Amino acid sequence: MSEPSTLLTTNRKALTINLAEARYGTFAEIGAGQEVARLFFQAGGASGTVAKTISAYDMTFSDAIYGKAPRYVSRERLLTMLDHEYDLLIERLAASRGDRTAFFVFADTVAAKSYSGNNECHGWLGIRFQAEPGAAPSDIIMHVRMWDKENVLQQQALGIVGVNLTYGAFFYRDDPRKFIESLVDNVGVDRIEVDMLKFAGPAFSHIDNRLMSLQLVQSGVTNAVMFGPDGEVQQPSEVLHKKAILVERGTFRPVTRVNIDMIECATAQIHQDPLARGKELVVLMEITVKNLLATGDIDPADFLARVDLLGLAGYTVLISNYSEFHRLTTYFRRYTKEMIGVAMGVGSLVEVFNEKYYENLQGGVLEAVGRLFRYAVRLYIYPMRAEVYARYHARLSSDPELPAVRLAGDLTADAPGLITAHNLQMPEHLRHLYAHLRQNGYIEALENYSAEYLDFSSREALTRIQAGDPSWEQMVPPNIAQTIRARGLFGYGRGAIPPV
Repeated sequence: MSEPSTLLTTNRKALTINLAEARYGTFAEIGAGQEVARLFFQAGGASGTVAKTISAYDMTFSDAIYGKAPRYVSRERLLTMLDHEYDLLIERLAASRGDRTAFFVFADTVAAKSYSGNNECHGWLGIRFQAEPGAAPSDIIMHVRMWDKENVLQQQALGIVGVNLTYGAFFYRDDPRKFIESLVDNVGVDRIEVDMLKFAGPAFSHIDNRLMSLQLVQSGVTNAVMFGPDGEVQQPSEVLHKKAILVERGTFRPVTRVNIDMIECATAQIHQDPLARGKELVVLMEITVKNLLATGDIDPADFLARVDLLGLAGYTVLISNYSEFHRLTTYFRRYTKEMIGVAMGVGSLVEVFNEKYYENLQGGVLEAVGRLFRYAVRLYIYPMRAEVYARYHARLSSDPELPAVRLAGDLTADAPGLITAHNLQMPEHLRHLYAHLRQNGYIEALENYSAEYLDFSSREALTRIQAGDPSWEQMVPPNIAQTIRARGLFGYGRGAIPPV
């Protein structure tokens, strides 16, 4: 089905679907009213599209139709609704009109702002549809968070997004980028955030859901997406809800022994903290979009390689557009009040105190630190060899794009030993602030690290892979090295590649 050329309002989208004679289906909505169905009825011509609408608000009625559910606003409940309503549609109408009708079911289960106003405002939406009459069905499911302050505005926004989802499934399914951007047409990201999206079925055999999730972040439809170790798209609140969190940020190009040693040391240490002891802990490896853009445009193959290797190492992966750490920890606070730990190297700790990044904050670095460390946040600092730190210091200090950077410390190449959270020297005007954070346990030096891994950086491993130097294999776990070789990742086996 081709896309009309006119600029489409929500009403026009609904009317276009209503006038498409081959489309016929059910709207099943729980929570926030029957806003999606209402928009189709208001557009006119809905009798050609709507076979049935249903809204089972009472739990007893809902359970009688769809079965009991531990959570009514959940992915499981949405899929049960799609299963039940689609089977019923086929059972009752396939014989009479299945040869000329492409059936669909739209469903949502939503918790809009309650009368008391203290609930999480979110919902699951999905559509199951035939690409053409008689075809096997395909699914699109997504999770949204609603940011309007009033219930009626949330209802309106949800209705618009439901129409956008339905229209996109019919007209934009072969153009995933346009599909994703169209989800917030006529409503905007200030009112609705789509933080999880998954395609399944024969209409989407060419789709990699991880790339679609990355597109959500690139398009600004959400700020972060998540993948499990198996590569499956996950909904952040399902993973993070009421749990302690430990996160390590990196390029992971590739993931090295030092990356794994860092997170393992931090895991052991956070479990000893009274605030996290006995708590269920979620461990994440996070890549920022900025890191993905290090070589220019995002390379899908490079992105998938990093996610695959982190999954192979057993880690859940978070992709975010949060450059500053305080924005990342604030994001986690949506989902949990438990402790948050951030594992990082000395170089990243230096960047935390880089005042250039906080020029947009009225309180500068002091405000950023206040935001970062509120509500039980700890930084766990992995050491760096002094000579490596000296080169790092010199490289950033000479960067013409960072003329205002004031870096911690005045170390030279002959500085002895290791740079740790204990002996890192801050600029004079920040030393008391740093000392306060250290003395109160907000910044901790990691213990029991493997000294033999300290030189195994992702940057150095990548350089050696691309130079054809086999010593890179010592820098990564054996199963990671095997996968890099087998799949030719990061330029392996292509001859010497100019340094990036």
